[in-house]
Amino acid sequence: MSRPSRGSASYRAVLMLPHAPRLFTAAMLARLSYGVIGLPLLLALYEGTGSYAVAGTVTGLFGLVSALLGPARARLVERRPAALTCLSVSYTLLLAVLATTCAVHAPAPLIAVLAVLTGVFPPPVGPLMRTLWGRLAADEAQRQSALSLDTAAESTVFALGPLLGGFLVAALGAPAAVGACTVLVLVGFGLLAAALRGASMSVSPGVKRSGSPLRVKGFGPLLLPILGAAAALTVFEIAIVAARGTVAAGVLTTLFAVGGVLGGLVYGGYQWRGALLRRPVLLVAAAACCYAVPALDVLPATALALLLAGACTDVLLITAYQLVEELVPEGSRTEAGAWVNTAYNLGAALGAAAGGVLVERAGPTTAFGGTAGALACCAAFGAVATLGVVRRRPSPVRA
Repeated sequence: MSRPSRGSASYRAVLMLPHAPRLFTAAMLARLSYGVIGLPLLLALYEGTGSYAVAGTVTGLFGLVSALLGPARARLVERRPAALTCLSVSYTLLLAVLATTCAVHAPAPLIAVLAVLTGVFPPPVGPLMRTLWGRLAADEAQRQSALSLDTAAESTVFALGPLLGGFLVAALGAPAAVGACTVLVLVGFGLLAAALRGASMSVSPGVKRSGSPLRVKGFGPLLLPILGAAAALTVFEIAIVAARGTVAAGVLTTLFAVGGVLGGLVYGGYQWRGALLRRPVLLVAAAACCYAVPALDVLPATALALLLAGACTDVLLITAYQLVEELVPEGSRTEAGAWVNTAYNLGAALGAAAGGVLVERAGPTTAFGGTAGALACCAAFGAVATLGVVRRRPSPVRA
């Protein structure tokens, strides 16, 4: 199945690539603003409107607009690299205005419109950085290590972001915490722009853009397992709260995050045999087994299953990013990476909507079983959809 490579040496080699440390550090700072913003934004909207219902709805719309327009922003940056700066400045200014309107208790409709408009402009830092890794890496093995390191770092940032956001709210108040996020955006994207200039890199220099990545054979079916994995996690989070309470749910979801980081780092340290297109099917099938375990109501088994489910999910994302590099032509890869993110975010939103209804009407145990069954269906669909692609696709020649 696999053979060892020098994992730690591989990661050191990745970070020693020309310009990689500056680009990686700047991208992590830019991502930190996305990890932090959630809680301060929700509480600032509540303070500005006086309603948790309005704040929750507007926060959801902010996330939905941001997710749905992610591929369009990535396509814009891919065609016109200067658009990255325009998006960063627009996003910063709108966040600052939104924080101000919340602080002065402006009319709720104005606050809501500003929040949704802000969701139009977040720059596509994750897809952009993964495109750059694809160009910096010398071969497929190094690319796998780079994408694994990047995904593990991103997962860590998004796991720690809410904690930092809570500290900012406690220290500054919610509107000021949103304002502090604008500083993170300015610093992160300022450093990223400087690193790109210093490396003399743009998103797709001199490359004629091909058509939509959704038309690339084998790429579209990849998005369903991504969506299913995200939906499964959010359904599980709701079901485990109902089954075991908030403390146990917090510990178990933390184990999921830890499993994701560890699984991604282990995956990046080995060279794996077998067709890359088949890996998402195997990973989703393994995740389906993990999500069935909580129905047994054995806490240690549930904890281990969530650790493994986290590993499967992060490795699934890394594999998807590898497939973007393998399937999608240069000039459309940043947009393709954004589609992976959009599928994950939409899956999380659908899971949150369906999970509450499923738990309330059928109970947590049924929700666990239904989650596992839905993921198994995703795996079966992926197996059928990719079978012809695997057979027809010639084996790539590796440097």
